[in-house]
Amino acid sequence: MHTAILFVELGGVVLALGVLGAFALRVGISPIPLYLIAGLAFGTGGILPLATSEDFISVGAELGVILLLLTLGLEYNADELVTSLRGNAKGGLVDLVLNAAPGAVAALLLGWGPVAAIAMAGVTYATSSGITAKVLSDLGWIGNRETPVVLSLLVFEDLTMALYLPILTAVLAGVGFIGGAVTVAIALATVSVVLLVALKYGRLIEAFVRSPNSEVLLLKVVGLALLVAGLAQKLQVSAAVGAFLVGIALSGELAEDARALLSPLRDLFAAVFFVFFGLQTDPAAIWPVAGLAALLAVVSMITKLATGAYAARRAGIAREGRVRAGIALIPRGEFNIVIAGLAVAAGAHPDLGPLAAAYVLILAAFGPLAARLVQPLIAAVARRA
Repeated sequence: MHTAILFVELGGVVLALGVLGAFALRVGISPIPLYLIAGLAFGTGGILPLATSEDFISVGAELGVILLLLTLGLEYNADELVTSLRGNAKGGLVDLVLNAAPGAVAALLLGWGPVAAIAMAGVTYATSSGITAKVLSDLGWIGNRETPVVLSLLVFEDLTMALYLPILTAVLAGVGFIGGAVTVAIALATVSVVLLVALKYGRLIEAFVRSPNSEVLLLKVVGLALLVAGLAQKLQVSAAVGAFLVGIALSGELAEDARALLSPLRDLFAAVFFVFFGLQTDPAAIWPVAGLAALLAVVSMITKLATGAYAARRAGIAREGRVRAGIALIPRGEFNIVIAGLAVAAGAHPDLGPLAAAYVLILAAFGPLAARLVQPLIAAVARRA
């Protein structure tokens, strides 16, 4: 009976996503906001809360993020990544300063204390790699000149998160300096080793993965990505970073074949991820902090637009590309919710969770809409200027 209910719930959710996706295609918008709203409807406090399938959907959501970052990594090779990171290091630092500041300042002004300020800095800093990857793919921006700039900023953020999350965990737990330093050192060493393997031994990895049979190729690529993602997360590094680095280790015709095979699988689990994000949010907890969340979201939109424009201008990209780069960086999602969850569990402040949820929901919904609807208007104004 439990299995039957599980299948009924999953079937209903996936079918609803299909209907919403068809509607989004018909009206010419991104389906991501609709997926988020579906999650709110099926979650706690929603119209039809799920009874048995939330754990399964949680695992599917994690798979969605891993597959999104894996396919994004397949678009670039390791040499391009390193070159892009070197060329956009200043942009990454500007991103860190401009976008961590609003959250930290807001927490301090609200009197939540320094620990909550550190947590809120992370909530407002990190762009959602998953949503941005989906936007770039949906709108056909992968081949644009500004996309490597956006990608390098996302990677810079993910690598920063690999250091930030252990620090935050240590601060929340009251761990001493030595214990926190050891945790950060392990995270940094893990990222360095995986990136070095991708750079130096990418051809060996390709030789191992390559297969003339599409089924075998799919199993090898997905299996390797999940294995590395799991090991990375075990060593205090984001699983998404591990999957991304697997993607950049593969290149050429092999990467193209892998992308073609992974696309349907990625789209299915990516939709599940956005639903799960909505499931975690209780609509009743959003209203009391909605105004403050909206104000913080507006500030963050401005700082992300400034970040994208600065980094793209340094790369010699025209005004329209600078606008697209800024808009692509607006969405917030997976990392932000993880950070807020850690802070709430540690008792940083009771209002931090609802504020972060409302803030992320606004930007997760508005980011894709801005990319589809607002960007052409802003680009036209930029061309006239």
